[in-house]
Amino acid sequence: MKTSLPWFVFAGGGTGGHLFPALAVVESLRAKDSSIDVSFFCTGRPIDQEILNAAKIEAVPLAVQPFSTKPWHWPPFYIGWRRSIQFCRQAFEKRRPALVVGAGGYASGPPVEVAGRRGIPTFLLNPDAVPGLANRRMARTGRITTVFAQWNVTRDCFPPSVPVAVTGCPVRAAFRAVEPSGIPTIRESFGLEPGRLTLLVTGASQGARTINEAMMKLAEGITSTGWQVLHLSGMADRDRVADAYAEAKARAPTFCYQVLPFTERMAEAMAACDLIVSRAGASTLAEIQALGKPSVLFPYPFHRDQHQRHNARVLEQAGAAVLLKDLKEAGTNARQLEPVLSSCMRDEAKLAAMKQAACRLDRPDAADRMAEHLWQAVGRAKMNL
Repeated sequence: MKTSLPWFVFAGGGTGGHLFPALAVVESLRAKDSSIDVSFFCTGRPIDQEILNAAKIEAVPLAVQPFSTKPWHWPPFYIGWRRSIQFCRQAFEKRRPALVVGAGGYASGPPVEVAGRRGIPTFLLNPDAVPGLANRRMARTGRITTVFAQWNVTRDCFPPSVPVAVTGCPVRAAFRAVEPSGIPTIRESFGLEPGRLTLLVTGASQGARTINEAMMKLAEGITSTGWQVLHLSGMADRDRVADAYAEAKARAPTFCYQVLPFTERMAEAMAACDLIVSRAGASTLAEIQALGKPSVLFPYPFHRDQHQRHNARVLEQAGAAVLLKDLKEAGTNARQLEPVLSSCMRDEAKLAAMKQAACRLDRPDAADRMAEHLWQAVGRAKMNL
């Protein structure tokens, strides 16, 4: 660490959705000053180390674990929480951060808690339409400098005393770097035809079994639309999904498809498509908005607070997406998805209108606006010393 520089601490992790928006803010901060000192207090999951190492950011794993409603999980949770609180206290006593940014996930709790109690400027990134319980509780302590929100609807979820800045959700630079003229080449690089309309199906990095199984039932019907499919299935379902498309192709030899368990080229995969079937994580929707893509959204159905459904409703109400309820059964999901896909794939005007609506929701300056808030907080803190 460079002790002569202001120390920017980000906290959170466990998934790319918690890390990537924060890393976009770091990119913007570094564009203002490439020498800034940034650390990321994170989980012990390998994904955090991999992503942060690639971004050349110091990863500081914490002992904290996710909270569970099962009583036999409470003792290890409280032990991990107390150890993490103590670790953050010691770290912040040794060197006081200029600010702390909670990026989401259970690892954000201890650093935000300690920073707030010490009067360190403390911020929350809240890209979901409806904040989770942890963010609501932290905001109500009165120790949060600003909550950054993706959409206006989030303002109503916090008391009027909580400062909420609707900045949008930052996305990685790669999602704004793809030129339309390069899309045919990108399609070819995925093993697809360069000039054919393309459907992207994705269930995040692990895939979504309920979406996979619905698409397996619809594979043969898609062959009649003239569209091709890029399907990110997750590792567990890759072979089954590929077999379903192969059977469809055996009956319609001109049908073109590609099934991948995952891809690190998500920006290019999204850019190459004309319609997306997806879950509704907040960062995924920000990426869809950044690329201006029409979408059919199946929110993850197993969260108690149904936060993905609230996210998807924002795009639905704007006319950018069709929102379906994941009924957790392949046949019923396929029956509701089939007419929606058929309508979208055969109606160019509808797709164009959805694309324009998605573009209107995009906030391309989200990372810069957040970075500016943070720089101003550092300046105010220096003046108060």
